[in-house]
Amino acid sequence: MTVKSICELIEEVAPLALQESYDNAGLLVGDSQMEVSSVLVCIDVTEFVIDEAIQKKCNLIISHHPLIFSGLKRITGQNEVQRCVSKAIKNDIAIYAAHTNLDNVLSGVSGKMAEKIGLKNIRILQPMEGKLLKLVTYVPKIHSVTVRDALFEAGAGQIGNYESCSFNAEGFGTFRANEQANPYVGKIDELHYESETRIEVIIPDYLKSKIVNSLLKSHPYEEPAFDLIPLKNKWNTVGAGIIGELEVAEEALTFLNRLKIIFNVPSIRHTKVTDKKIKLVALCGGSGSSFIPDAIMAGADVYITGDIKYHEFFDAQNRILIADIGHFESEQFTKDIFYEIITKKMPTFAVQISESKTNPINYL
Repeated sequence: MTVKSICELIEEVAPLALQESYDNAGLLVGDSQMEVSSVLVCIDVTEFVIDEAIQKKCNLIISHHPLIFSGLKRITGQNEVQRCVSKAIKNDIAIYAAHTNLDNVLSGVSGKMAEKIGLKNIRILQPMEGKLLKLVTYVPKIHSVTVRDALFEAGAGQIGNYESCSFNAEGFGTFRANEQANPYVGKIDELHYESETRIEVIIPDYLKSKIVNSLLKSHPYEEPAFDLIPLKNKWNTVGAGIIGELEVAEEALTFLNRLKIIFNVPSIRHTKVTDKKIKLVALCGGSGSSFIPDAIMAGADVYITGDIKYHEFFDAQNRILIADIGHFESEQFTKDIFYEIITKKMPTFAVQISESKTNPINYL
C-alpha cells in the first residue's frame, strides 16, 4: 500500500473538499507514492510521536490536528513544528492530517462522541450551505437508465439517508446538425425531434468534475446538454456538530458524571445545574463555543464541547446546560476513527494507535 492509497481511504469518509477555508488538512510531509510498512494514528504530532513512529517502524503518521497549520518560512529546528518536520523527513516518515474535513461529517469526530454517549437519531447541528448543485440533463429515452445509473455511480443523487435520488420527466428535444457534426441521430442540416428524458439529480460541488465526466462518457450525444444550478439548500449530512437523543432522560448531575467517566476527565466546567432532565444532547468536538446559539435554537438540553471562554458561559442564559470537557478530551476517540477506517478495508494491515501523551493541558 502507498501513502496515497491509505490517505484515499480516509478521504472516502472525510473528503478534503469539506475542510474549512482556514484549515490545512491532507498530506503535509512525505512522498504520496512511498510504500507504507505501518501506520501510527494520533491526535497531535509531537517529537514524542515522531520518536514513537521510529521505534515502532511506522513510516506514515495520520493525525487529527495538522502539524503544519500556517506557512513554514524556514526549517532550522527553532520550534517543535520545525523539528518534527526535519525528523520526519530524515527518517522517511510521511505525515497526513484529517482535521475539519473529519469534523464536518456525521461519522467523524462529533459523531464518535455521540456514539460514546449513546445518542440516537443523530443529525448535524449546523449543516453546511451553498455546497450543493442541481445537475439537469436531457437524454434520449432509450438511454435514460444507462446515463442515470452512471450519474449515481459517480456520486450523484445522495439525499440524507437515501441514494439514487432523481426526478425524471418526458418531453422532446430539437436540434439541427451542421456539416462538421457527427450526430447520434438525425441528419445533417435537417431539424430533428427526439423523445428525451429530463433527469435532475443533486450533487456535491466537490464531485462536479467527476460526475460531469461520467455524464459525458455515458451520454450518446456528441454534445450533451446539461445545466449546473447552485443551490442554497442546507446539506443536512455535512457540517459542524451533532445533535441527538438519549434513549432515557437523565438527571443533569448524573449525566455530567457519566461524561466524566466516558471522556476520562478529572473535572468538567459547566453552567448551573437545574432540575431539568437531559434528553436532547448537542455537542461538537474541539473548540465549538460558536455553536452555542445553534444548540439553543435546536432546543437541546445540554451542549458539550471544549475551549469555552468565561463570557461564553453567559450565552446559556439559563436556557441550556453548557459543559466544557476539554479540547483534547472531546477529540480523543478520533484515533479510533482512523483505525476503524483503515482496518475495515484492510483488516490485516499494521495500524497502531499512538501511546504518546500529547494533551498539553494537565489537571491538579
